[in-house]
Amino acid sequence: MERLRLEIGPIAHGGHCVARHDGRVVFVRHTLPGEVVEAEVTDGREGDRFWRADAVEILEASPDRVDSAWPEAGPGGVGGGELAHVALPAQRGWKTTVIREAFERFAGVEFSGEVRAARMANGEGDDGRGGLRYRTRVSAVAGDDGRASMRMHRRHDFRQLVAMPLATEAAEEALLGGRYPAGTSLLVVDPSGEDGVRVLVDGMPWRAGAVDRRANAPRHVREVVRVGEGEHHYRVAASGFWQVHREGPAILLGEVLSRVGDAPRVLDLYAGSGLFTLPLASTGREVTSVETDEAAVKDSLRNLHDHPNASVVHGDVRETLRSGLGRFDAVVLDPPRSGAGAATLEALAALEPTTIVYVACDPVALARDVATLRGLGYDLGEVTAWDLFPMTHHVEAVATFSRR
Repeated sequence: MERLRLEIGPIAHGGHCVARHDGRVVFVRHTLPGEVVEAEVTDGREGDRFWRADAVEILEASPDRVDSAWPEAGPGGVGGGELAHVALPAQRGWKTTVIREAFERFAGVEFSGEVRAARMANGEGDDGRGGLRYRTRVSAVAGDDGRASMRMHRRHDFRQLVAMPLATEAAEEALLGGRYPAGTSLLVVDPSGEDGVRVLVDGMPWRAGAVDRRANAPRHVREVVRVGEGEHHYRVAASGFWQVHREGPAILLGEVLSRVGDAPRVLDLYAGSGLFTLPLASTGREVTSVETDEAAVKDSLRNLHDHPNASVVHGDVRETLRSGLGRFDAVVLDPPRSGAGAATLEALAALEPTTIVYVACDPVALARDVATLRGLGYDLGEVTAWDLFPMTHHVEAVATFSRR
């Protein structure tokens, strides 16, 4: 691999920084702005507009550099821990920079906030845990020897794991302590509503060292989310979507409830298993949820079975909006990483809700949708960002929009 001596420039979205070499842009991972590094080119040929590289030797270090919290995710390693070499406060500063630049570039508005650390009601948070042990879900692949492995960054081969410090202690123990059929996909879930972890092997429950093929084998987990004085219980498919940070569901639910206020009719889009739908319905308001995943819809129906004021629609969000759902006072949406997109937001704006609460897991997608909503007659209000993915470049944000 070609080696380059690089002076590292600004942060770019995606977990890397920007450097230049002979007039070419080089996106460099495992570094920090202001550093001087030796970097190995990992992707790029003569004639390409840009190259990718890993910093493999630090010649001049940033004061924000620390010993990696997960060396296996370092240069030439597995994906999923690209900021493990950055001090926690600087990780949040990194993500704040990305959000500010995204808002300025794509939406033409200012983000004046800061990315916040996740904390529980008792004050315990990520800082006290060193930004580790937060993931309640972790995926891997069984190697030839049956041990958990992960795909190396931007490569097709795998590396056996010796640690998974981002996972909860119980999830790490189950993942690394088991032996599984070679080549199978592994998912370990450490739910909040029950004792013990669940392991899925190629989507099937795992029990006592073998796939559990019983018809009544447990394929769901129980989750409990507490916000204020409220406690909400959910049944969720073990393989289904759920916020991976153990404080994530409560943080996001608290944000949504405070921003929706006393709106009597609420539409919940990309609703999943009903994280937001259930607490909204528990207050007695009329709530309609829309979700495309069939398994999540079934879970949502079960979670809402004693709330006749809530209805669940199984269908594509955009097409459902276009079909006509009536009027709503507030809309909550938590779209995939790619964002809602202009066509969906146009269909949403046609319903003329007074308030829109947007939960986003990608700052660039959110910024683009901010610009679209502003053009559709909605003013951007409060935006709060949370670091629900320490050691990675990902960040969660909640934005409120009001109809002019």
